[in-house]
Amino acid sequence: MLFESRWSLIKINGGSIWLNGMEGSVLGIWSAHGEGRLEFPNEEIKKQIIRENLIPLQYVDYNHEPTEMYPHNPNGSFLGAAGLSDRTGRHLIMMPHPERATFKYQWAYLPKELDKEWLAAPWLKMAQNAREHCEKYNFS
Repeated sequence: MLFESRWSLIKINGGSIWLNGMEGSVLGIWSAHGEGRLEFPNEEIKKQIIRENLIPLQYVDYNHEPTEMYPHNPNGSFLGAAGLSDRTGRHLIMMPHPERATFKYQWAYLPKELDKEWLAAPWLKMAQNAREHCEKYNFS
C-alpha cells in the first residue's frame, strides 16, 4: 500500500472520555498512513465490538453516513471504523490524526464564518477532556 495523506470526515459517536461533549459532530481530520485498515481475528470479536458500541469514530461520506468506500474511508475499515474504545471509555485508539487538526490554520478547509467563530479547532477538546479527567481523579 502507498502512503497517503488526505482530509477526511469523521463522525463522533462518543463512548470515550476523550470525546466527551463532541458526540454527534462530524469534523474534518487528516488521515496520513499507508496502513490502518481495521481487521478482526475472528467473527465473534467483530460482533462483540458492534454489540458493545466500541466504535467511537467512523469515516463518513459527504452525507455523513458511515462508509467503507474509498476515498471517504482511506483504508476501507469495517463500518468505517476510524477508532476503537475499550468498555471503560478511557482507552481510545484511532487512525486519523487529531493533533494535525488542532489549530485552525491546520485545516484543509474552514468556512469564513467558522474561522471568525472558533478560537481553536474542535479537536483541541480531546486534550481538554484528558486534562479534566485527570483532574477529576486527581492524577498528577
